[in-house]
Amino acid sequence: MARLRRLRDRRRSVIDWPARLLLAVVIVTANLMGALVVAALTIFVLPVGPVDEVDNVRMLNAALVPTYVLVAVPLGMLFVGLRFRVREDDRRAERRLVLYGPLRMTLVQGSFWVMAAVVFGVLNGTFSVRLGFAVAETILVGGITTCALTYLLAERILRQAAIRVLAGDPSGSRLKGSVLVRFVLFWALGTAVPVTGLLAAGLTELIYRDIPAEQLSFLVLAVGGAALVMGFLTTVGAARAVADPVRAVRRALQQVEQGELEVSVPVYDGTELGQLQAGFNTMVVGLRERDRLRDLFGRQVGHDVASASAAASEVRLGGETRMVAVLFVDLVGSTTLAAERPPTEVVALLNRFFAVVVEVVESCGGWINKFEGDAALAVFGAPNDIDDPAGRALRAARELAARLEVEVPEVFAGIGVSAGEAVAGYIGDVRRYEYTVIGDPVNEAARLTELSKTVPCRVLAAGGAVDLAGAAEAEHWVLGDAVTLRGRAKPTRLATPLPCAGREEPRRRKSQGAATP
Repeated sequence: MARLRRLRDRRRSVIDWPARLLLAVVIVTANLMGALVVAALTIFVLPVGPVDEVDNVRMLNAALVPTYVLVAVPLGMLFVGLRFRVREDDRRAERRLVLYGPLRMTLVQGSFWVMAAVVFGVLNGTFSVRLGFAVAETILVGGITTCALTYLLAERILRQAAIRVLAGDPSGSRLKGSVLVRFVLFWALGTAVPVTGLLAAGLTELIYRDIPAEQLSFLVLAVGGAALVMGFLTTVGAARAVADPVRAVRRALQQVEQGELEVSVPVYDGTELGQLQAGFNTMVVGLRERDRLRDLFGRQVGHDVASASAAASEVRLGGETRMVAVLFVDLVGSTTLAAERPPTEVVALLNRFFAVVVEVVESCGGWINKFEGDAALAVFGAPNDIDDPAGRALRAARELAARLEVEVPEVFAGIGVSAGEAVAGYIGDVRRYEYTVIGDPVNEAARLTELSKTVPCRVLAAGGAVDLAGAAEAEHWVLGDAVTLRGRAKPTRLATPLPCAGREEPRRRKSQGAATP
């Protein structure tokens, strides 16, 4: 148990070595820059007011600045390093440390600068109280601007760590920061504080009127220059902190517009921008799911029907009269086939058979309305209008017969084609409905399929379908006798494709069995 407790209490850093090294460089660089500004002001510009021992003051500050930097910077780095360590299994603390890491670093650095202001102010105050306050104010201005720069750079360095810890929260529900607060803070640190220093210097001169013009000019130039530089850096950093997430989302949106749904943006910002990134990822997940469902829906009912349903504002039961062509295909002897072969083999054979049917029908502009056991009903001309639906159905029948003979030689199939007016629409109940075609062409095609199983090429079409077809397709068919199909009162003139003319009935394959429809 003690060993397990020790393992549980083991602590690790939440950031990797490259990030730690960069953070160390940031801390050293930012503090050195701030120290140089403070040194220039306290040694060459200050003291102000009535101070007798000017040389002693400058010597004191010249010695204090590097001493304090050599002590405070390593301590600050050590403290920051310790603050980024958590227990192995504490994911919540890891997330909190990474997201609030830049702020914690800034507070740590700020505390050291406050201590420096107190130390420098007290020691300089031994020469003059007014001098002590001026030096403390100068150090605070330098410290605040340094902390602002540290925050911006640290936030950027910890971006990869933030992506890692936020990966388990795609909704961004735990992001609590504010872009407005960030901008106000950066304005205060980068602009308001240095300008306040200038205002204080001007106010002091108005009250005491004892600062030489040359010294006041140097003071204004130094503080004003620092305000310009730090204000520019903080403004650019704040703008980049907003622009980078927005730019990433914009690029991802362009990919989505091009149909690339396997895209996501990393979530690394702790403000509303992080919620924007997380929201985009949630949206893309929803789009992928919708696309998957649409694809499944299209495979179930046909992509044309799926597209028409998606485009319609409301699906209404009922239909409309349309000129359509219908192709019906049915296996011969499927009962014997199922009795002679294992079910898995029968299913595999049916899938091969239907694969050819679907490919041929879709290549000719039709769609499979339904599968009925070992049969399939294909429709041309609904729900979308197409040119020459009868000709397309007839061409599909010819191609289907030729391909089945070559690609699925184990079975025979009868094919019937009809064309004419039918009602196409949604049939059923509002709770469960389907798009289908109802009318005489459907019944006629089904009866022609039954009869086609007895003719040599096993393909029959209604003469009316050939009459409706374009000349390019009609010339491939030969009109024959008129017969009265089962269940119909009017005779139907039969048509067969040209290769079937004069062809004798082929001998049944042994594997097919002797059953007849």
